[in-house]
Amino acid sequence: MNEVERIKEAYERRKTKDKRGLYSYFNQGNLYIVQQRERALIDVLRQLEVKDLSDKRMLDVGCGSGGSLREFIKYGAKPENLYGIDLLWERIEKARQLSPSIDFRCGDASNLPYEGDFFDMVTQFTVFTSVLDSGMKEKIASEMLRVLKADGTIIWYDYYINNPWNPDVKGVKKKEIQKLFPNCVLSLKRVTLAPPIVRTLVPFSALLCLLLEKIPFLRTHYLGTIRRK
Repeated sequence: MNEVERIKEAYERRKTKDKRGLYSYFNQGNLYIVQQRERALIDVLRQLEVKDLSDKRMLDVGCGSGGSLREFIKYGAKPENLYGIDLLWERIEKARQLSPSIDFRCGDASNLPYEGDFFDMVTQFTVFTSVLDSGMKEKIASEMLRVLKADGTIIWYDYYINNPWNPDVKGVKKKEIQKLFPNCVLSLKRVTLAPPIVRTLVPFSALLCLLLEKIPFLRTHYLGTIRRK
């Protein structure tokens, strides 16, 4: 089985197993995680001194049903400047239904169907941890850089620790990220209180979760930027 087929099967298993609605906005734990990430993402945009997204052409790699791109519309991006690609056709179908003005395509991110130097920003939200084959990771990273303008920015959000309950994913540490994007400057910080902690505590005390977020080793994800030197 090649890596593309393995990933598709892994997501199919995940879909059938998720009976608890862990990724629903009506799940208090997931809502907390999404809102925390949004605050951190806006901080990253502020640090980039990005005050207007209306002229930015953006690609989301592993876009799912387009949720992350729709967030950028809230920040001022124009739908006609937004692009998304995902391996799973059913997700792309849903994305097109929800956001017909965004350019969504079903495809493999290790061979992006876009010309070089095309995007101002390329984003990935928990994609690389789902790819176990190191060669495919390198190809995806190379393609992200290829389609990115020389002065463009990659926005990275992914976890760096392994999930002992999920053999279909593997954490990506900073050293590996630097290897995937040679001759680039990484600006990453730890965010996101460990999801199992959030899901357990947030129904009883969101304040306690806010306090625990202050402890660095309890944060499980990196969020930040990757730019060419």
